Amino acid sequence: MYRFLLTPRWWGINVFVLLAIPFCVFMGSWQLSRFEDRVQDHRSAGELAAAAKTEAARPLAELLPVDKATSGRQVTATGRYGEQLLVPDRELDGRSGFYVLTLLRTEGGEALPVVRGWLPGDADVAKAPAAPSGEVTVAGALQASEMPGENGVPGQGGLPAGQTGAISAASLVNLVPYDVYDAWVTLNVGDSGMTAVPAAAAPNTGLDLKAFQNLGYTGEWFVFAGFVVFMWFRLLRREVEFVRDAELGLIPDPDPDPTPTPTPGEERASV
Repeated sequence: MYRFLLTPRWWGINVFVLLAIPFCVFMGSWQLSRFEDRVQDHRSAGELAAAAKTEAARPLAELLPVDKATSGRQVTATGRYGEQLLVPDRELDGRSGFYVLTLLRTEGGEALPVVRGWLPGDADVAKAPAAPSGEVTVAGALQASEMPGENGVPGQGGLPAGQTGAISAASLVNLVPYDVYDAWVTLNVGDSGMTAVPAAAAPNTGLDLKAFQNLGYTGEWFVFAGFVVFMWFRLLRREVEFVRDAELGLIPDPDPDPTPTPTPGEERASV
């Protein structure tokens, strides 16, 4: 009854199933591992952020470039404040406002973007306190450059002069006549009565949409594997039923001839 499994058609079906199931399981396991990695990164980032609040600040140069291990760590930098910019459309505690960003010119010539604080309302130069004059030493949490359109960072362009949408070297280098560090610092204590901006988690370490996409893809691949098995059994069952009906004579001749063949006597009579 099962000799049909040795036909070329079923050889092709069986080979496809034997290849598809391991592939689906492998892809599902890989997506699950990606989700678990993001969960672990999220957990590690939270632990690093908690530890960073109590650790001693280190010089900026020791923690560059910014990565998952150094993002949120306490740093110090010394220099003189230069150009000041406003970063509009930033929320804090459910309220809309803007950051006051001032570039700290260091001894090496490069400028470190420093978020001195947050103010509510629309971005207005008149509201932003002037930066302290003379040489200053700042202390705060080190942050990676932002990417427009990600993690709540506005992606719009065409802002008025004196404003920037994202805190990144790629954006700021077009607004100031000197090099800018590919990092920024948010002060631990807001300057001039402004509200301090809390440090954000390192990029790609949170349980964001990408993490849950990995989890969704995991389920899809395992569903595909189950669907392949289901369809194989369904085809097998239909084939077995067809063979059984054929053996019992329950299947009519697939191409019957409706015209009866005349006998020799009938042929002569018709003539």
